[in-house]
Amino acid sequence: MIAPVSPRADARQLRAVTDGPTFTKSRVALLVSGFLVNVGSFSIYPYLAVLLRDRMGMGMGQVGVVLGLATLVQFASAPATAALAERVGLQRSLLGATVLYSFGGAAFLVGEELAPLTVVGLLLISAGGSLYSPAYRSYLVHGVTPQQRPRLISAGNAAGNLGVALGPLVGALLLHYSAAMFAVATAIYTGLAVGHLLLPRERRDEDAPPVEPFRRMLSGLAVLPFAVTALSIYLYMQFYQYLSSYAQGRMATLLFGAAMMAYSLGLALAQPLLADRVGRMGYPTAMGIGFGCLAVGMVAFAGGTGLTVLVGVLTISVGNAVLFLKNDLAALAGSRRSATVVFGQQRLAAGVGACLSGVVGGTAYAAFERADVLPGFWLLVAAQCVLLPTLLLGVRRLILREPG
Repeated sequence: MIAPVSPRADARQLRAVTDGPTFTKSRVALLVSGFLVNVGSFSIYPYLAVLLRDRMGMGMGQVGVVLGLATLVQFASAPATAALAERVGLQRSLLGATVLYSFGGAAFLVGEELAPLTVVGLLLISAGGSLYSPAYRSYLVHGVTPQQRPRLISAGNAAGNLGVALGPLVGALLLHYSAAMFAVATAIYTGLAVGHLLLPRERRDEDAPPVEPFRRMLSGLAVLPFAVTALSIYLYMQFYQYLSSYAQGRMATLLFGAAMMAYSLGLALAQPLLADRVGRMGYPTAMGIGFGCLAVGMVAFAGGTGLTVLVGVLTISVGNAVLFLKNDLAALAGSRRSATVVFGQQRLAAGVGACLSGVVGGTAYAAFERADVLPGFWLLVAAQCVLLPTLLLGVRRLILREPG
């Protein structure tokens, strides 16, 4: 006679099956890749405004448009690249992305002699980022439980942010030797392309959501996380795109690179430490912390000294550690689509915000620069950090007829 098995025992057996190791060898290898990809990219990206102005003689308004369009290419195509990754596989998508990165680095290198290739390189790297990011993040959380997601997503973000931390410092050291800067980035990308050949292909989950047609790549969208992500990136990218130009003459280039490294290190350290707490935190609370820190950081930038810039950078780092993670967790919880598609949709939201930051922010920055009152630009952004999230939640309550 077979003894009956209690529901509690069934639950324990199910957890034993589904709760596999969080950090497998392939996930650790991918975390290293996420770190190195950003070392290459962010040794270049923070200095693009200066690079485009010097190589091509662009004004800041034109630079803002170019950066806005490049980030739109990188982010707006993400739902399509995520849908493609669903079909061809995450490992193959990661390999294809690193090949695009490699060609982009080579175009930057040749752009030393042929300036227009600088823009071509920017677009190729943007296309590589569009394909890489959803596949990278989806590979990390593939086959795990919702309880494991905060740790893996935060670890993936931390690895990327460690690369973002080191990248600007490498770029600062090589800024006056641009050929060496681009050679280093190209070597990193090419090595990663070879390394991704060895990454195991993921298995198809039996209970995975069905793969829907390309025309439905935006179906199942988690609306509030999408909108909050777009707003988060719009405000954050004001800092990332224009602080390098604002810092010129106000602080040493190497000190600026160290400040940007401190931002990413703070994000990389804070987010894994706060991962479980952020997972349990309410969305409005996370928004209050995140946007509040953004506002304080922008006000600090208006001080215009190396110390106030560093204070602002570190404050924004803490706020974004909470806000960025909660945005992704809320999107995964609020959508019925696969993680790959959700991350693609979230990247589209980031692209909308980045494009607005490039176009609107570049125009505003140029206007404040002409008026010789650049600190006012940061005060304007700080005011938006307070007003726009409040307006967004107010509109949501009005539409859903929620009590205040």
